[in-house]
Amino acid sequence: MTISGKAKLAGVMGWPIGHSRSPRLHGYWLDQYGIDGAYVPLAVPPDRIEQAIRALPALGFRGCNVTVPHKEAAYRTVDRLDATARRMGAVNTIVVGEDGTLEGRNTDGFGFIENLRSGVPGWKASDGPALVIGAGGAARAVVASLLDEGAPRVWLVNRTRARADELAADIGGAIETADWVSRETLLEGATLVVNTTTQGMAGQPPLELDLRALPGSAVVTDIVYTPLMTPLLTAAQARGNRVVDGVGMLLHQARPGFAAWFGREPEVTEGLKAAVLQG
Repeated sequence: MTISGKAKLAGVMGWPIGHSRSPRLHGYWLDQYGIDGAYVPLAVPPDRIEQAIRALPALGFRGCNVTVPHKEAAYRTVDRLDATARRMGAVNTIVVGEDGTLEGRNTDGFGFIENLRSGVPGWKASDGPALVIGAGGAARAVVASLLDEGAPRVWLVNRTRARADELAADIGGAIETADWVSRETLLEGATLVVNTTTQGMAGQPPLELDLRALPGSAVVTDIVYTPLMTPLLTAAQARGNRVVDGVGMLLHQARPGFAAWFGREPEVTEGLKAAVLQG
């Protein structure tokens, strides 16, 4: 890859940022399409995030991604928000306009839905109720996107029910919250189960969820991708359910930002997936 003085620039802001796979992901696309550009990791402490975001136009950046713990701060800092980011209350993608203004977007829900469609061709949110586990930022994107795609109902459970109730009130629509102890009862009518927690991630305890009541036709997905097959997905696959791993959400959520910054609509391929999962 050759980078000239006219290279298009983008990056990802986080604290810490060394774990991010986004530079590998966007770098793969830049190489694949022969684009004169660079996507770099930007380690920004929380007390400097507003300053860093505001500096993007002056530094010649076309925009950036924003990851933990900066998504809410980015929401407050940008000049304008797209409808999805406004609804989510968080920004994961910033695009610098021709006039130097900053637009905040949220592509997490897009990535989640596209990953499901890719992993289970023919899947539709309107097929039936979904059970979403967890009530953090990822759950907010998942729930909103499922409702937007026509899910007739979303059941939301979290260890602290108050957080689930707050999320449901913020998003609105056909969301029903339940106590944590009810999670396995809700499996009986679910067509989709989504784990948005870190449980099952490498170094974390597995999600405690007995799948015996889950219909065999239901789809199970996990936003965790280290490991690719979490204990939840392994258990679901063993009983015959279709499963979708979490890395595709990462790959697909990156597509809109890459297109905005570098002028090319990228494709998610097995080669890209392998490259991102290396190391």
